[in-house]
Formats: sequence, C-alpha cells, structure tokens
Amino acid sequence: METIAPFELLRKLETRSKQTAIGLPEQAEAIQLWNGVGFSLAGLRFVVAMGEVVEILHLPKATQVPGVKNWMHGVANVRGRLLPVMDLGQFFKLPTQSRAVREKRVLIIEQDDFFSGLIVDGVLGMQYFPVTSFTTETSGLTDSVQRCVSGSYVRDDTHWHVFETSALLADSSFVDIASG
Repeated sequence: METIAPFELLRKLETRSKQTAIGLPEQAEAIQLWNGVGFSLAGLRFVVAMGEVVEILHLPKATQVPGVKNWMHGVANVRGRLLPVMDLGQFFKLPTQSRAVREKRVLIIEQDDFFSGLIVDGVLGMQYFPVTSFTTETSGLTDSVQRCVSGSYVRDDTHWHVFETSALLADSSFVDIASG
C-alpha cells in the first residue's frame, strides 16, 4: 500500500473539490439585517431595537397613583421592583383600539435611572429587516409620535416605524407625570 504524505493528500483533495465545484452557483453576498421587537399601537406597526427592551410582560395589576396624568396607568410590583406603567397610546393621544386587555403587553425599558413599562396594543415578535430597506420616511404619524420615530423599515409595502425610547425619555412631557 502506497503512503501519501499528508500535505500531498490535502493538495489532491483541494484539486478534486475545485473540479467538482465548477458550475455551482457562487455564494451570494450576505445581507446585513437589523432586528427589533415589533409592536402595534393604534393600528400602526412599530419596531424597537432589541437592546432597548429588557422584558415583555402581560399587563400587570397596578396601583393607581393620585395626582398624575391620565396616561399613567399606575405602579406595579415586578419581582420586588416598583414599575411605573404608562399607556403609550394615551400619552400620544392616539385613537384607542378595541383590543382585549389580555392582548395588551408591557414593554419594559431601562436606561440609566429610568425604569418603566410602556403599554402597547400587542407585541408582534422579533422582526428582521435588511438594513437597505430603511427609510427616513415617517408620514402618517401624528407630530407627537413622529418625535419618537427615527424612520421606518419597509417590508411587503408595510412601514414598520422605528421607535426610539431615548427620544421618549428626552421628552419633558413624558417625564413630568404630575397632573396640573
């Protein structure tokens, strides 16, 4: 039995592989994707970057707080932490959807010292978009919502508005919950 040096064996294997690969399609360039959590609000579709949402909950039981604006749903105890829960649709003065309470969800955001829950009409799961489908187009949104949207991704002629929680937290009317 003839012994072939390992290097020579690898060279023959490479040559044979290249010969059999002739005619096969070349590998297409990988598409870069952006991903986030999809949610609905007043019939519109939004997506928030993965790193901005720390948890998604069913609507927890909350204690109402006197002397606050109507969009402040209350405060809930979530694993020993007090979570202020705000109704995002009411904050933006969007028309309410006739959705069952069991379909509503709370997106928990935590940035620096800010820990809060945002009530949305529903969560639409993980969404992936080619980065090339991003547009700065934000038409069809009220001015109040538009301040918190950086653009949208388009898929199947549907705009998924990119919601920026940092813009929401920078909005003084959101941070000031006291009615007055």
